Amino acid sequence: MNDEHQLVIHPLTKGIRYTHHNNDFSVAVRVVDGDWQDLYPYKVIVDMDRPQPASMVQFDCYGKVEVRAKYKYGTVHSVVIRPLSQNIQPVIKGNYISFFLDKPVKLSVEINGDRHRNLHVFANPLETERPCPGDPNVMYFNEGIHVPEDTEKGINIPSNTTVYLAPGAVVQGKFFCEHAENIRFIGRGILDNPPRGFELKFCRNIEINGITVINPQHYTVCGGQCDGIKIRNLKSFSCKSWSDGIDMMSCSNVDIEDIFMRNSDDCIAIYTHRWDFFGDAKNYHIKNAILWADVAHPIHIGIHGDTSIEGNVIENLRFSEIDILDQDEDDREYQGCMALCASDHNLIQDVVFENIRIENITEGMLFNLRVLFNEKYSSGPGRGIHNITFRNILYNYTGWRENPSVINGFNDDRMVKDVHFDNIVINGTRVTCFKKANICIGEFTDNIILT
Repeated sequence: MNDEHQLVIHPLTKGIRYTHHNNDFSVAVRVVDGDWQDLYPYKVIVDMDRPQPASMVQFDCYGKVEVRAKYKYGTVHSVVIRPLSQNIQPVIKGNYISFFLDKPVKLSVEINGDRHRNLHVFANPLETERPCPGDPNVMYFNEGIHVPEDTEKGINIPSNTTVYLAPGAVVQGKFFCEHAENIRFIGRGILDNPPRGFELKFCRNIEINGITVINPQHYTVCGGQCDGIKIRNLKSFSCKSWSDGIDMMSCSNVDIEDIFMRNSDDCIAIYTHRWDFFGDAKNYHIKNAILWADVAHPIHIGIHGDTSIEGNVIENLRFSEIDILDQDEDDREYQGCMALCASDHNLIQDVVFENIRIENITEGMLFNLRVLFNEKYSSGPGRGIHNITFRNILYNYTGWRENPSVINGFNDDRMVKDVHFDNIVINGTRVTCFKKANICIGEFTDNIILT
């Protein structure tokens, strides 16, 4: 194989050929001037409001490859490949489409305007680490289906363990870590319809890298009072109530990069106290993320906290290079592609959103910054939202516009203040006033600036 162009096809797991196959597309991939190799279109269910089977294929690559897909339901009249920021231009011939990739990327391929029965293409980077089954402190899941003895309790992982899911490994259960440290989940395997994906409680130094989680009953990653979580190349689909993507409760020092989350609840949520977890939430860096909220928020911060004390702090959060493919939430109280909703005595401060690209809002709003008492989920108001920056926010809409964004404090002691909007571009035009930005500034706010 030419070292300049490399391609690794994941094996088809025995036992899922018919049960997990989606027949909407047939898909193949090849290196430049190489032979076509077929990919298995995995069925993933999306959108809790209108559950439908979409398709997902994945492979590993380096250099330039070509992807070809045959649409099984007639002529292809139009194709959109998202994120649009990747600027991938397909070629259409009858009911075939093809396109080139020159780097690992995560895509949604949408035929004739259908964003639900679409094709997700995940071109992973090549694996750089593959332990041997007999390596010490390695829990190895080889190609095949793996079912825990107790699917609800899942598979308990002790400290100082590397869990490897080989390509073609399908685990039909969750991974559970409690009071543990130095654990890594790596590989190209799949968690298929687990109760949760990864349940992390009171842990330190946890890494998740390369795994795909398909239709969990609950969260994809649930972090509770953890310190040091690193997530790379995670792909997730969900379609059930409370099936959030990545939810962190009282976790700090979290580093997330190169993820694709299509969820029927919040894609990323950051809280302080909830359930048995207590403490602040500090030091997050989230970048190169593709977020698609079929229901609820792409990003949601601050609604759960601890009213038994003065309150907790959520601070030093950085979001950069984020593509938001959609928000669809019909409840005006729960809208916002970037939602900072301080409740339960939480103080949210020192947050930066930079280079955020919003492609579509089916129903929702861009920004939601509120200090509030949420009667459904909270037992008290938040303490404030301070020092927030939105820089280089790009949004393009067609047809109906999004609902007006909301900025509102609670009272004179619980304000939204020191918020800077810098370079907000809507439909290609940099907006110069809050009215054109469709932002409503309410009561108990101070020093809200648009430049």
